Parts: sequence; C-alpha cells; structure tokens
Amino acid sequence: MIEPPTLAEVEANAERISPYVFSTPIHVWRGREIDAAGPRDAEIVVKLEMLQRSGTFKARGALINLLRLDEAQRARGVTAVSAGNHAIAVSYAASALGIDAKVVMQSSANPARIAAARAFGAEVLIGGDGPACFALAEKIAADEGRAFIHPFEGEGVTLGTATLGLEMARQTGPLDALVLPIGGGGLASGVAATFKNLHPQTRIYGVEPDGADTMHRSFAAGAPQRIEKVSTVADSLGPPMSLPYSFELCRRYVDQLVRVDDDAMCRALALIFRELKLALEPAAAATTAAIMGPLRNELAGKRIGLIFCGANIDIDAFSALVRRGA
Repeated sequence: MIEPPTLAEVEANAERISPYVFSTPIHVWRGREIDAAGPRDAEIVVKLEMLQRSGTFKARGALINLLRLDEAQRARGVTAVSAGNHAIAVSYAASALGIDAKVVMQSSANPARIAAARAFGAEVLIGGDGPACFALAEKIAADEGRAFIHPFEGEGVTLGTATLGLEMARQTGPLDALVLPIGGGGLASGVAATFKNLHPQTRIYGVEPDGADTMHRSFAAGAPQRIEKVSTVADSLGPPMSLPYSFELCRRYVDQLVRVDDDAMCRALALIFRELKLALEPAAAATTAAIMGPLRNELAGKRIGLIFCGANIDIDAFSALVRRGA
C-alpha cells in the first residue's frame, strides 16, 4: 500500500533542507488582464516557486535524495537524467553538499539549462531522446556505482514537493481550489497530499499539455501508462510515462485533470509577462492557461492557488513563445 509522507515527516525534511532552499513568497494577483481573462470574481494566490534555488521546485526533492546517501554513496557520486530542470537541481544539490554529479540531458534541452547544470559543476552528457538518456544514466549508475536520482518518482521526490505544499498551505490558509501542473506527477503528488492533509476541503486540479497527457491516460486506465510521442512546448511536463508511486498519490489526491494546448500556454506566458513582469518557462504558465480556459467558469468566485513552478528559459526561447502568445 502506497502511503503519502506524514506531516511529521514533511516537517522534519523541510527543516533538514532549510539551509539550502528559499522559502518562496506568495502573491495575490489582481490586474486588469487576469481579472478579464480569468475566473470572474476570483481571488488568485500565486506561489512564486520559480524563485527557488536552481530555478524550480525540483531542488527540494534533489536535496532530500542526496542527503539520504551514506558516506560510501556520496563518495561514488550521483547521476540523473532530465530535459533540464532536474539536471540543474541535482547539479545544484550536489554542489551544495560536496558530491560529484554526472548528469545526462536530452539533445533537445534548452542550451541555457545545459549551461546552468555545468555552472554548478556537474559533468553534462548529451544523450539523445528520453529513452536513450534514461539508458545512458542507468549505465553510468551501473558502471560507476553512482546513485541514480529519479526526476519524478519515489518517496524522496514526493517528500521534497510535500515541503512546498506545507509551505504554501501555511502561507495561504484554506483555498477553494489549488491548480497544479502535472508531468510525471512528482510535484502534484507531494503538494496535493500535504495540502489536502492540512486543508481537506480544497479541490485539487492537475493541468497537463495536450501533447503529453500521460496522467490523463493513466487515470483512465487505473494504472501507470506510457505514451509513444511527446509534443509540447512545455518540455518540463513531458515525461513519456507515469510510474507507480507518484501515479497512485496523484490518483488519490488530485480531484480533476484538465488539458491545455501549447497556444493557450503561450497566451498565458504573454499575459503573465505583461501583467506581472515575470519571464517563466511554459510549464509554469500551464495553471494560468487552465484558469483562463477549461476552469474559467468552474472557478468563478473561488479563492484559487496557483504554483509558478519554474523559470529556466533563455531570452530567445522566451521571446519566441511570448510573441506566439501575444
């Protein structure tokens, strides 16, 4: 039986990683454009997690997983696989804890993300597409004895995102709705389980891109599923499969899933930039796209929480996406 972290476990791990992470702020978002495009008469509270160390929430889970290594494992180092954000987070955590990191990144990874991982001192290998990258990272782990740090599956990842859920729940108090981006489910599993523990009346929504709807298919099948092709500008939300631990907790604590397309995320990126002056990556705009689209009427008059999950994007890519959505 898969169980979520207890509140005591979440609190203990939040304290353990506190020297290495920021407590990111919340912001009550009011403005002419979001008031017109979003749910009518709603209060929107945004968690600015893109200000986190490494640029995304993923630093939390990476730190917890690395802090759990024994001395022999630390000496052998770690490896990871990622389209970008997880590699940066593992590189940051390894640098902070004095552990050697060798990370594998997809050939499609944004050059700014590759540069960020290297800036933290990690050795970066470019491994092709997602399956090829996983295979290379697993080979490195086997050949060199490095600990493999998974990007979205497992108790350590969920404990990390649970610390985010705990922090947000205490900052916002009760919400009518909490809207979360979902890729592999690492973020949603911990945030949803912990937020529901503290505020059980809150309805949790998960947002997936049309071109990477693995969790929709997994919910429908009642078991983790794999998709053959990922096609979305929100590469952070595009793992080709779901896996048992994160899937089970998402199925238990996420009340409803919705999809948004790439154009909707680009429009949301552009609106966020115009109104909040924030340059986010597409995955971080998915929740705004959802409240401007499929959830707009349903959440009218509600107190809504959003998470801006990351901002690891370069100027050229961001400009192109914003122009597409303008």
